Amino acid sequence: MSARPGPRTTAAAQWRALGTTVRLVVTDPALLESCDLLLARYLAEVDAACSRFRDDSELAALDAAAGRPVRVSPLLAEALDVALRAARTTDGAVDPTVGSALDALGYDRDFTLVREDDRPVRLTVRRAAGWRTVRLDRATRTVTVPEGVRLDLGATAKAWAADRAARTLAAAAGCGVLVSLGGDTAVAGEPPADGWRIRVQDVTGSVDGTPPDGPHALVGLRGGGLATSGTTARRWRRGGHDLHHIVDPRTGLPVRSPWRTVSVAAATCADANAQSTAALVRGAGAERRLARRGLPARLVAQDGTVVTTPGWPAPPVLPRGAAA
Repeated sequence: MSARPGPRTTAAAQWRALGTTVRLVVTDPALLESCDLLLARYLAEVDAACSRFRDDSELAALDAAAGRPVRVSPLLAEALDVALRAARTTDGAVDPTVGSALDALGYDRDFTLVREDDRPVRLTVRRAAGWRTVRLDRATRTVTVPEGVRLDLGATAKAWAADRAARTLAAAAGCGVLVSLGGDTAVAGEPPADGWRIRVQDVTGSVDGTPPDGPHALVGLRGGGLATSGTTARRWRRGGHDLHHIVDPRTGLPVRSPWRTVSVAAATCADANAQSTAALVRGAGAERRLARRGLPARLVAQDGTVVTTPGWPAPPVLPRGAAA
């Protein structure tokens, strides 16, 4: 998913953090540099709190607690709260206790290194411990994780961080702000005149170019968040197995979904991402569940067929004979 500025003058910056592409767009170009510095500082704090790949992160420290209660920072407490809420609202389809399953699949380091590793893996069906085994006392910011359970916040942390960053920057700068972290997009403040123009696409690519292949759509967003989850971008091969990072908590294995990407718009990017990921895990009938929740969504089947729910903008009607 890529953000494209509207007709009002905007300014954008793009770089990498949290193992993904960061894109910041503001409606006041004079404030881009200061907003960019604030965003970089904030994402560094998120990484130090929530990374599964850093031995010195707060999240990693929970692994060594051996089931004992641990007091955590306000930032990690909030991130865990969002992850547990996502698990609750998706009936466990999105579950933060899949960390050990991801490790077993070889996704135990930054993704740029995962594809370089050719060690074989053994695929074993093993249900995740389950999000209800994690205890978070919000009043004391105390977390208890059962011994042997490793948490992974990859399904929620980037979307939550995008929401939080967009709100914080918009309040500080007094202008419209868009923050996209690997396609998890949140907006805050006054948007451009015709809204934020965001391209939803199957294939990861430059914001300035047309996707080389795969269906795509351009939508407008004036508030909230938009997220796309898919099984096509973060893929790797180990020991003859084609793997990806969306894990089914019921099996501990990559999901086998009829959908290759699912995009959802919601009041927050965190909610959008939880529901888009859950749709991949649930598979058939996911479009009906999203429609019942009143969430605009676009689902792309493995054969490229596009299905949308009520509220998702229809593609423009082209004059007869015009090319799409």
